[in-house]
Amino acid sequence: MTIREKGYFHWEGPLRERRFAWWPITRLGLRLAFKKKGFKFLYFGSFIPALVFLVGIYISERIGEFRYMIRGSSQLLEVNPAFFKTYYTSDFLLFMMVMLMVVGGAGLVADDLRHNALQLYFSRPLEKRDYLAGKASVLVALLLSLTLLPGLAFIIFKLLFSGSFRFIADYPWILLSVAAYSAAVTAFFCLYTLLLSSLSRNRRYVSILLFAVYLVSDILFGIFYGNFKNPAFALLSLKANLQQAGAFLFRQKLPYDIPAGWSILILAAVGAAAWLVVNKRVRSVEVVK
Repeated sequence: MTIREKGYFHWEGPLRERRFAWWPITRLGLRLAFKKKGFKFLYFGSFIPALVFLVGIYISERIGEFRYMIRGSSQLLEVNPAFFKTYYTSDFLLFMMVMLMVVGGAGLVADDLRHNALQLYFSRPLEKRDYLAGKASVLVALLLSLTLLPGLAFIIFKLLFSGSFRFIADYPWILLSVAAYSAAVTAFFCLYTLLLSSLSRNRRYVSILLFAVYLVSDILFGIFYGNFKNPAFALLSLKANLQQAGAFLFRQKLPYDIPAGWSILILAAVGAAAWLVVNKRVRSVEVVK
């Protein structure tokens, strides 16, 4: 066995690549997120609307037993595409998604930049796509648990409580709408979070940006719309664009008198720009083997 001087030497043995090399990054990211102060409270508190809507589904199938409670408001409990649209585009749910990204996602890339940890990642048999997939999967897991899972639960419990498949027969496209909107809002918030997290080495600055950009975009819409009464200013608001996309996918009346395609185009453009920036920021420090 040869004796070498103290220092770093490249591994000369075979490199074995795992099929899911991104999974350890995802697992660590989720573990660290749930260890953060207040994250568990935010996360489980985000399921309150889903529980309320599930109760609404049960009451809608037992309308006679709860007639004294609803007092002529039975239309509010009708389970239809508008019911799903109300859940998915509610201000509370979208706000809670942003807060989860603030607490659990702000440091995903920023912390690695701060501690120069990317060199350590890429000195292993890990490709850049695996690194980004691992970081993105943390956000995807959190967001899909608030979007796709409740939507599927609504459909399943509606079928169970009604005892028939009439709901699916009446709205055969509802499952596709649930999946499409869940994927769209998850992809947007995922790219939005990774973009801002890659722009700074300071987690606190990223947290402020995640919250401020979302909030300020809606404030600007309110100011301009209040002065000019032009619904086109809704395109300035991230929340309004997400609500437009939700109404379109669930085939409901649009909340603002502008084509839904414009909102979808803006969300797609923001996502594409975010991906390009994140890809460039990570590439700039990638270690060449």
